[in-house]
Amino acid sequence: MPAEAAILGLSGEERKLAAVMFTDMVGFTALTQSDEAQSLAVLERHNRVLRPLFPKFHGREVKTIGDSFLVEFDSALDATNCAVEIQRVLHEYNISSRDEWKVTLRIGIHLGDVVHSGGDIFGDAVNIASRLQPLAEPEGVCISEQVYDQVRNKIPQTLVKLEPHDLKGVRFVVEAYKMAMPWEHVVTSSGVESDKMRIAVLPFTNLSSNPEEGYFADGMTEELITSLSGVRQLTVIARTSVMGYKSTTKKAKEIGKELEAGSILEGSVRKAGNRVRITAQLIDASTEGHLWAQNYDRELEDVFAIQSEIAEKVAGELKIRLVEEEKRVIEKKATESTEAYTYYLRGRELVRELTEPSLRQALGVFEKAISLDPSFAKAHVGMAESYMELVNGGYEPYEQVMPKAELSVKRALQLDPDLAEAHAILASFDYQEDDTHGADAECNRALELNPSLPDPYFILSNLAFLKQNGDEGLRTAEACYRLDPGRPRFVERMGRYYYYMGREDEALRHWEKTTQLAPAGTYRSMTEYYLSKGDIEKARVYYSKAERLEPTNRWVTWMKGFIAAKVGDRETALAVIKEIEGEKRVGSTNLNDIAFVQYALDDFDSYFAYVHRALDQHTFQPWMVMYSPLLAKGRDDARYQGVLEKVKKMVEG
Repeated sequence: MPAEAAILGLSGEERKLAAVMFTDMVGFTALTQSDEAQSLAVLERHNRVLRPLFPKFHGREVKTIGDSFLVEFDSALDATNCAVEIQRVLHEYNISSRDEWKVTLRIGIHLGDVVHSGGDIFGDAVNIASRLQPLAEPEGVCISEQVYDQVRNKIPQTLVKLEPHDLKGVRFVVEAYKMAMPWEHVVTSSGVESDKMRIAVLPFTNLSSNPEEGYFADGMTEELITSLSGVRQLTVIARTSVMGYKSTTKKAKEIGKELEAGSILEGSVRKAGNRVRITAQLIDASTEGHLWAQNYDRELEDVFAIQSEIAEKVAGELKIRLVEEEKRVIEKKATESTEAYTYYLRGRELVRELTEPSLRQALGVFEKAISLDPSFAKAHVGMAESYMELVNGGYEPYEQVMPKAELSVKRALQLDPDLAEAHAILASFDYQEDDTHGADAECNRALELNPSLPDPYFILSNLAFLKQNGDEGLRTAEACYRLDPGRPRFVERMGRYYYYMGREDEALRHWEKTTQLAPAGTYRSMTEYYLSKGDIEKARVYYSKAERLEPTNRWVTWMKGFIAAKVGDRETALAVIKEIEGEKRVGSTNLNDIAFVQYALDDFDSYFAYVHRALDQHTFQPWMVMYSPLLAKGRDDARYQGVLEKVKKMVEG
């Protein structure tokens, strides 16, 4: 019998690691003393709302203690997500309810050993969870450091470290974190450690005499983002979002506020022949004070060592103690060939342009890098990404080019099984191949290696919506968006998901915030929102704004046909369909585009025919067909069940 169980006097016990949640209703004791009848009604309402939420997150209700619940979970992430969902449901319920007395909770969560006996659980984990609960604010959640370590890069909510507390009945100091809820205005200061752990690496300035060397400075920015992502206590904003600040005149405080980043890393690169001079400085975004600065004047071949040193210095300044695994990841050298590395950085720059010529040129540049160093795993990933973008852009047929992408990424993983970017690309490939199990596994492996990668969260969100799990889809979409809040694709999808799921107020707040960061994606989402509301005039206003910003975007074409059909201009709608059919792009999402216009024309036979073709050709857009209010009538059609059957087969493999 374990010592703790013996002390407790238990028999037939089982010990296991578990996450324990303890909830408590604010003000309930006072209510019972003043109005017993009302307190019983409130307690019944409280139990009715909470109990269905526990099993949704694989929670087991252990017992109730008056107005408190004790719930056990196998996963700290499940417990945390359940707590957030409880507070969200109660918050929305309290806003809409006319009840005189609102149900408001505090929640505490701890991860540790528990002892099972007689249907109950005992041990420090239970005691600590119950003591953490009073530290939470009303409508708030407080978690221990053990829970924080498991969830910090897996949830969209900001976690703010609290001052150390001596908890009654606990023999040691427990580090605790407060979770910032979506509806609360969190005021932060330079002393809040959790804010500083969210870092943005601004584009390094190119000071080389040759402006064409700009790709090298941009490459340094991206490589530093990757290096810092090896520090697991940091949340690193993705490259797409920070590149919008290239040559900006905005101050660190303003940038920090826009990206919700407490730390800013900025600097410059001067490359001359075989020498490189890199300057870097770490800034506290809330005070604009310099935390650290350093100049590096080295041979080009030392560039990897410089990246490692900067990452380790940043970690040190933020009081992060690196473990050996993190040091190994940070100090790993991508290639021994500086020439191959220079070609690789140039290839990355070309891929980001996303034009047919740039993607084809990128393939050639990556091939040069590989010829110089065949073991350069990242260059093979670059090849795979170039192939996939050629397919996604409709410049190459899926069947001919995707096998080349698969070969390249699998070669990268043979060379470096722990390369997170390779697992992320393979996840994307598996998703397009309708291998949902493979995509799920590769996404989770990529995030295990690098929790700051947004793309795996994006795929996991798509998978959740395919499985008709909208709550999970929204949570993973939020995690993706928080890591890359400036990427138009994520901005657009996030706003759509909010209104798809009936959270219109959040959608409108989201668009108000993202108009500056990603205007085109915001205007596209708002066009669809107002169309679904039947407000054609407002929809046209936002459509015109999106069209002016990105006139060649394929959405502009099909939406023109959709709006025309909605106002009875059948001739224009049919002309748009012919225009889409006549595009040179191969496959791509054209089948979906035509389907949407046919839907607006009330030609449901054609609509479903094109949707099925899109499913068969791996270009189906589930978020539109399965969730968009614009296409709601299609989901009432008996033929929609045939779509769901195909989706189900795809999900089940």
